[in-house]
Amino acid sequence: MFSKAIVRRPCHCLIHGLTTSNLGHPDYKKALEQHHAYVNALETCGLEVLVLEADENFPDSTFVEDTALLTPHCAIITNPGAPTRKGEIHKMKKVVSRFYSVIEEIKGPGTIEAGDIMKVGSHYYIGLSGRTNEKGAHQVIDILNKYGMSGSTIKVEKVLHLKTGTTYLENNNLLVSGEFINQPQFSHLNRIEIPDDESYAVNCIWINNKVIIAAGFPITKQKIMDLGYTVIETDMSEFQKLDGGLTCLSLRF
Repeated sequence: MFSKAIVRRPCHCLIHGLTTSNLGHPDYKKALEQHHAYVNALETCGLEVLVLEADENFPDSTFVEDTALLTPHCAIITNPGAPTRKGEIHKMKKVVSRFYSVIEEIKGPGTIEAGDIMKVGSHYYIGLSGRTNEKGAHQVIDILNKYGMSGSTIKVEKVLHLKTGTTYLENNNLLVSGEFINQPQFSHLNRIEIPDDESYAVNCIWINNKVIIAAGFPITKQKIMDLGYTVIETDMSEFQKLDGGLTCLSLRF
């Protein structure tokens, strides 16, 4: 169960954030409105949300998930693979230190963004992507092992982050799309396949038996409801333009 979340308001230079999409530039005013609705959704799930001020030095800084991994036993400050995002971790370390007395850090040349890390029980699957390399992943695994947790790596070949294509909904339920549908490491889980035309909706958030999903994906919504979860929809169109999903916008613990 989660009780808290950390988010950061989008900055004006959000419109210049990193992206591989061809969906156009985000509308800043609309992004602010969507972010506010996102915070409301977190609060509806029972979370106390710390909203950090926008940081105009870093266009992608609203995607706070990539800067830290918050585990039950320690916080791990990452080392983002995108050069323009590396500076985000310094402020996040100060914020995280309000809640965690044990903080570990990933050192270069290891790189990792927590959008590539998916927790299933006490095991953490780590995607090896364009942003996360083997040295970074193995540093994380060593830290996890130190505190009685475990980790393993999975190749990410076609999407930005591991959690772009798969997310865990607890209760043994895993949403999968594309390259992760037949991933052997997930064979013990109840895999719910999401069609390619709704693959964006795979990135959703389980919070205290509710699931927040991107609005506008009826097949995914129905599949999640069929599993017995309460579903909350929120519009993510402006963040989708920046390859950002629901998990990206918060640190939950």
